[in-house]
Amino acid sequence: MKIVVLDGYTENPGDLSWKGMEAFGEVTVYDRVSYVDSPVIAEKLGDAEVAVVNKTPITKATMDACPNLKAVAVLATGYNVVDTAYAKEKGIVVMNVPTYGTQIVGQYAVGLLLEICAHYGHHDRTVKEGRWQNNIDWCYWDYPMIELAGKTVGVIGLGRIGQTSAKILGALGMRVIAYDSFQSETGAKLAEYVDLDTLFAQSDVIFLHCPLFPSTEGMINKDSIAKMKDGVILINNSRGQLVVEQDLADALNSGKVFAAALDVVSTEPIKADNPLLTAKNCLITPHISWAAKEARQRIMDITVDNIRSYVEGDPKNVVNR
Repeated sequence: MKIVVLDGYTENPGDLSWKGMEAFGEVTVYDRVSYVDSPVIAEKLGDAEVAVVNKTPITKATMDACPNLKAVAVLATGYNVVDTAYAKEKGIVVMNVPTYGTQIVGQYAVGLLLEICAHYGHHDRTVKEGRWQNNIDWCYWDYPMIELAGKTVGVIGLGRIGQTSAKILGALGMRVIAYDSFQSETGAKLAEYVDLDTLFAQSDVIFLHCPLFPSTEGMINKDSIAKMKDGVILINNSRGQLVVEQDLADALNSGKVFAAALDVVSTEPIKADNPLLTAKNCLITPHISWAAKEARQRIMDITVDNIRSYVEGDPKNVVNR
């Protein structure tokens, strides 16, 4: 059996191993092929039976050009890069990695908030540039130092990752409230469930930890921002499309939103004309919440297990049954 990895570098830039897949056949790994639909994708796949992808699209045209393709293993939770409906028509199994980064994504989200509260990176740079040693005062700070204890944080989406953030935020002494359409006993132990308007009105900080659905797309917009406290802080390392970016940029520039920290944007990689690039007090990182080695190893292990289950005739984590 032939297995082709079409964009392996992001998952494994060299600190992991593809050997687990070699138990099932011949494995060819490409660091990068194409992140847009292109004939080169089918060319690289050739007569492979299994395609392993992260963000390389597997479209109708590619599937038609690769009649031997029988399974697609996605190195991620999201699988929108694959035309799953057409794959089902063709009898091609599509498998994903449903859970792998709960702890690191929650940790990263809180880290984004802590950076806003103290601007560690900025002050480190000023010290190394010589400013402290030449300062007439004992210390200095260029941004307001924010203490979180006693403030209210609203978590939109109290699933596994939201609960991880809620635990950390509660330990920092924050009052944690949450909105989720599916409430749980576990969530209720970590946060007070409220309706969305109450969350907007009461929160000093808002975390987005919800999936992207038609009902959540663009949920952070000029109307919802108007319901928020003046000076609110927004954290989003979930999905960029949850936010209407021009509306958030306008709110940042006006001061309605004090600061935002984002690990995701609506189009990735980010476009040069994204209004958040020039907005005030907006921290943006390149979608790396998930990228700790431990989390990537879990992706690798689950993907290997997915391929094993396919080979054994009982595929796991199938998203197009």
